[in-house]
Amino acid sequence: MHLRKWQQKIIDEFPLIIKQHRRFILKAPTGAGKTVLASEIIERFYKDKKIVVLCHRLVLLEQLEAALSKKHTVRKLAVSDCGPAFDGYDVLLSTSMRAKSVLADAVAQADLIIVDEAHRVSPNGQAYKWILDDFESKGKVEAQFMGLTASPERRTGDQRDQLNLAFDAIIDCANIEDLISEGVLVQPVYRPHFVHDLDLKSIDISSGDFPVATLAPAIIKSSMIDYAIWSYHEERENITGKPVSAWFCADISVAEATLDAILDSGISAAIVTAGTPLKERMRLLARHETGEIEAMVSVGVLAEGWDNPNCNIIVHLRPTLSKVLWGQSVGRGLRSAPGKEKCIVIDVSSNWSTFGPVEKLEWSLWSHRRSYMQFMNRFNWIGQQQDGEDGNETYLLCQNELTNGTRCSLIYMKNAFENETCPVCGTYAAIDIYKEQKLDSSLNENKLHNLFFARVPKVYAEMNLSVWSSLDKMAWKSATAKEQVFLAFCMAFTEVSGEPTQSESDYWDVALAAEAKIRGYLVENKFQIVKQKDFSLSDIADGMLAGTVVRALQAHYGISVCGNVFLNHTDAECDRKYQKAIKIAERLAMIGCSSQDNLPYFNASNHLASL
Repeated sequence: MHLRKWQQKIIDEFPLIIKQHRRFILKAPTGAGKTVLASEIIERFYKDKKIVVLCHRLVLLEQLEAALSKKHTVRKLAVSDCGPAFDGYDVLLSTSMRAKSVLADAVAQADLIIVDEAHRVSPNGQAYKWILDDFESKGKVEAQFMGLTASPERRTGDQRDQLNLAFDAIIDCANIEDLISEGVLVQPVYRPHFVHDLDLKSIDISSGDFPVATLAPAIIKSSMIDYAIWSYHEERENITGKPVSAWFCADISVAEATLDAILDSGISAAIVTAGTPLKERMRLLARHETGEIEAMVSVGVLAEGWDNPNCNIIVHLRPTLSKVLWGQSVGRGLRSAPGKEKCIVIDVSSNWSTFGPVEKLEWSLWSHRRSYMQFMNRFNWIGQQQDGEDGNETYLLCQNELTNGTRCSLIYMKNAFENETCPVCGTYAAIDIYKEQKLDSSLNENKLHNLFFARVPKVYAEMNLSVWSSLDKMAWKSATAKEQVFLAFCMAFTEVSGEPTQSESDYWDVALAAEAKIRGYLVENKFQIVKQKDFSLSDIADGMLAGTVVRALQAHYGISVCGNVFLNHTDAECDRKYQKAIKIAERLAMIGCSSQDNLPYFNASNHLASL
């Protein structure tokens, strides 16, 4: 089999990977060829051995069965199946909830367990916890547990449900930009509009995302669908060959309203949802792949496991706080196909301005509660570009009023077009998003970084260290909640390693080890950090300046601790320590710390008992 460069690289490195790791994720973008890689791994390294392949949806089982049956003897487990596993076959396909007695027998015998869409693995959930437990307690010592996903991140604040508890390493196989340059994927071309009359601020997001029960009526009430139809009719003319589009909607009511609007505009369209019978769904998707149906409107079924390389337009009508949902859905349009030069992404949900282009998304193995709050600012990514090292990526929002009474609302980069006019409506009636939305109203990480590295060595050089160096307990004992976070940052900067890490997993292992050490110090001395609603970088900056929030005792003690680090570490080490310290301080603020801590990486009772 002819393998792509990244696939061959993983094949070459696989003996070392399984020597170093027992449970790991292979991360590669949607459309990169993860299933082909899995088949080749089985063929080369697990020939005539026992394999379990798991996924969470029936349609994925169908696809995996078709792909793996070409080279392997495969059995797809049915709900009612019973008896011993691996009787007359080598590869068992199943969801995690089918015929548990057979699956349990298979897990104990398996030489390799593969989990497709591995970001779905919940270490503390009903579907996968028992499999993980069985693998650890009953599985073969030499067996591997391998995940496949494009987005290794779980949108949860539960510290017992983090992806790093299921897998001990993330192997970054390929990125979107490299695959575009190799012709494996096509370039996404974004057309983002900010829909002014879509009210998201009043929606309760305590669940971690916009609940569809309140989101859907807000979408239908707004002009979002009108923007999508208008943009689509313009962009379908910019496609080489036949336009084939996928429309991602929040729920059935939005999908049905969207379908009606598309049909009324003269475009052939159909709808698929989780409730569409599998045979009917496959029939519709086959017609869509040929272009017989131009627009496929969906609710929750195309973001994962759906492959139509001819799809060259993505229309996103689902505002979300989930990078995973945004990345997975746009990635469905990036597969290459003969004559396909690009994929146009029409975003009327403000996801592009919130998360950024999918080819630039960054992922994290660990998250704290309310980590999604930053995405409530629907210009979050745009603000980050303005605050970057160069600070020269200014984005404009076109406010030209159209003939139908709505605004153009295209988001585009300043200086990217002649005379800075809007490339859609041709006028200059734009505002600077950064200034108008006051995205610089709070301190950003880049500014804090500059302040920290300029301020600490200077103040430390002028300090009487004999006064401040022994005041740790006094500083903690009298600290307010905000001062505690500042002190936690300073302590983290001292304790965490500044050595380079080779992977995301290694990074978090180092960070969490330092966090555990800080928690140990706090519970030993009966200091408690109360969970806070938000984490503010300005509180740390205030401590650097001995300002109004962090008082002199805590500020000077913290600077004395940090300043000593600069004397004994290189600039590069200090920078790595600083980056981790910010994450640790944020986690301590959002999770809190007490003698009741029972986290996967720190148990307060066990720690106190060991003293």
